[in-house]
Formats: sequence, structure tokens, C-alpha cells
Amino acid sequence: MSNASGTARRKATHWKVVTVTKDGRGSSKPDLVVTEEPMEIRAEGPGQEPQQISVTMRTPGNDFELAVGFLFTEGMVKQPDDVRTVKYCELVEGEEQKYNIVTVALSRAFDMALARRAMVTSSSCGICGTESIDQLLQETTPVDRDSGPVITAETLMKIADAVRKSQPTFDRTGGLHAAALFDMKGAISVVREDIGRHNAVDKVIGASVMAKTVPLAQHGLFCSGRLSFEIIQKAVMARIAFIAAVGAPSSLAVETADVLGITLVGFLRDGKANVYTHAHRIEM
Repeated sequence: MSNASGTARRKATHWKVVTVTKDGRGSSKPDLVVTEEPMEIRAEGPGQEPQQISVTMRTPGNDFELAVGFLFTEGMVKQPDDVRTVKYCELVEGEEQKYNIVTVALSRAFDMALARRAMVTSSSCGICGTESIDQLLQETTPVDRDSGPVITAETLMKIADAVRKSQPTFDRTGGLHAAALFDMKGAISVVREDIGRHNAVDKVIGASVMAKTVPLAQHGLFCSGRLSFEIIQKAVMARIAFIAAVGAPSSLAVETADVLGITLVGFLRDGKANVYTHAHRIEM
């Protein structure tokens, strides 16, 4: 497996802006703006031609982790050894066409049905509501009640600040989401940033797949934004049993987490939080 992270173009670019105040005054200054570019994810297995699986708008950086994480959370990669190589698409003359197309070569043939479903997922279409949960339960099982970190409420309150200290691009731009892994002591092990919440989570999980540390049964997942069904789906594929976020969860996210045995925490900020499901993993 390639160990390269796929770090590509700058995550932020300078842009000249005019700052306007309420008294009508304006001043010109340079500002850092988060980079957003498309990336195509392809997969190929033995005897299979590279197949486009998804095109996502992302912040460049950790592209290989993003590609591997997406394929893992969509069920096309089952274990780390399924990934043989990860590389940018090469041009005819042999030079890399960096940044825009990432191909993941697998050690076994992939299921075209999963590939087609991943395409539907990435285009934000498909089934909704309880049908989504039923389909997810056909692909995985609820996490064990005794799995996942059990942490104190005091430790939980410190996680958001700990992650913020590891967000260099957010500090410069204010325009990125973050996802991170934490343990029962609140120690942060992996932090990734992206303009998309789902991409940040895929980068974290992809990094774990490439490091061969999945399943993540003793880690929790932190997200800087709101929580949707897709975040829960990605977490359970990595066997993450604890999810905490600064923002609000959707009703389907709460229902899915409840069915899957995942502890779901929202509004983690200002020294308090709402625990929506499976509060037994938090020592009050």
C-alpha cells in the first residue's frame, strides 16, 4: 500500500477583499479563502478496468486517505489488506496528473453493485428514512454495548477545544470542518480538515485504514459541524461506537445511532452537551 498521504495543492489561497463596517467605511486587505476543487475517485481490481466511483468537492490534502476512506465506508474496501496501491491518475507520457483523479487499486475484485450504490450516494440521491436504516443493517451489525470508549463528562467537554488546537487551516480561514478520533482519556490521535463534513470523516477513517488500525472500536469520533445519517453510516462501518459533535443531529441520525448502539452527543460546546442515545458510555 502506498504510504503517501496525497497532500496536493494549497488548502487556502489569498484573495483581495474589501472590509465594510456599519458606518459605511471600507478598507482593502488580503484574505485567506479555503480551496475547493473536484476530485474523482476510481477503483480497480484484478482484471477490472479503473471505474469511476465518485466525484466529490473537497479541500486538497490527504486525498489518498479521502479516497480510501470513502471506499471503506461504502463497503467496497472491507479491510486494510484490500488496498494494494493508491495513486494519482497518470498521463500518457507517464507524468502524474496530480490533484484531480485518485485511483485505488484493490487486491480483490470489487462488487459493481456496491460501486453503483456509491455513485448514487455521492450524488445525494437514493432512499430515505427507515429504508436507509434497514439497508444499512443488511451491510453491518449494531456495535456491541460494551465497545467504545467510556469517558467522563469532564473529559468530554474538553474534546472540542483539543481538536481546535489541531486545526491550522481553520485558524487561518475559519472555513473548514474537522473530524477527529479520541480515546477514553480524551487524547486526540487523528485530525483532518475539509470543506465538507463527510470528507473530513472519510479522511480520518481512510487514515486509519491505511495505518491498519481499523476497526476503531475503542475510539470516538468528533465532528465540528452537524450530524446527519451519512456520518453515522460511515462511523458504524469503522465500528465507532461514540460520536460527538459541536452541531445538532438530524432526527434520522438520532434514530440510526439508537438502532446501531452508538452513543450520540450533540451541541458539545460552552461546557455542556446533549446526549441523545446510549448515555451509558458517559460517566456523569
